[in-house]
Amino acid sequence: MNSFQAVRVTSDDQGNFEQQIVSREIDQLPEGELLVRVGWSSLNFKDALSGLGIPGVTRNYPHTPGIDAAGEVVSDSTGKFKAGDQVIVTGYDLGMNTDGGLSQMIRVPASWATPLPQGLSTRQAMVLGTAGLTAGLSVEKLLAHGIQSGRILVTGATGGVGSIAVAILAKLGFQVIAVTGKAESEAYLKSIGASEVISRQEISELPGKPLLKPQWDGAVDCAGGQTLTAILRSLAPGGAVSCCGLVDSPKLEMTVLPFILRGVSLLGVDSVEIPLAAKATVWQKFASEWMLPGLNDLADEMPLTEVPAIFNDILKGKLKKRKLVRID
Repeated sequence: MNSFQAVRVTSDDQGNFEQQIVSREIDQLPEGELLVRVGWSSLNFKDALSGLGIPGVTRNYPHTPGIDAAGEVVSDSTGKFKAGDQVIVTGYDLGMNTDGGLSQMIRVPASWATPLPQGLSTRQAMVLGTAGLTAGLSVEKLLAHGIQSGRILVTGATGGVGSIAVAILAKLGFQVIAVTGKAESEAYLKSIGASEVISRQEISELPGKPLLKPQWDGAVDCAGGQTLTAILRSLAPGGAVSCCGLVDSPKLEMTVLPFILRGVSLLGVDSVEIPLAAKATVWQKFASEWMLPGLNDLADEMPLTEVPAIFNDILKGKLKKRKLVRID
């Protein structure tokens, strides 16, 4: 396959951006040792930012977004992979300033790819995608901190990271309290493992005191800002929060009292630039002890041709589930 289809975002002299499906040639792809025929991808907030030309993600256009890709190796000049191997590529510069996974073909450094573990299909890997990887890393941080049971709060619970975190934690036996601004999603959240669903407003309206009544043993927070502040103030002694998002705000305004009087911890989570071995560990868990029985229900499937029309909906928070993209 020398010609292939891809989402392509272009801009004009007035700063207007256009998204469409175009035909490309392999020699138009960026340099890299590994050529992959992509079977599946998924849609993320960063993809919408890049696809709509929002500053801060992609510097130069034309560009193909897509921070997730899974598929079959065509060739690898390093010898690390052989033709036909199944691989997962997430993070690093994929889809940001390197043409990404919303394309039938990608070419990247071989050091960006993780072998698909036995027991996980490329489709399942992209139902999870970067969101699942981030959720898995967030849960790992809590477990490593010593939190093995109890009440765990998950914010942004209908989002990609949040919904997968809810499902993992429930599988591990935690009592999961899901936080959402979408009241109509309560039944869905309980179907994937939440034992309780509370509104985002309930968290935001907690009193502004330096310390609040302890309510949770830990949390996975995708919001940041005042939401994260309220959670830290209301953690049980020795509790911890895995922080992986900033939907609310990147700012954190609070006293140090929860840290020095209750010994709580704030655990940062990065899923982009971490070592490949750390990613491989999480993918292996998803293929074994973390295999989620309702995995296919965590995302709605769509073809590549429908992607350009959905970027605005992602940015406006209109999606109720993750979007799995069928590439080939």
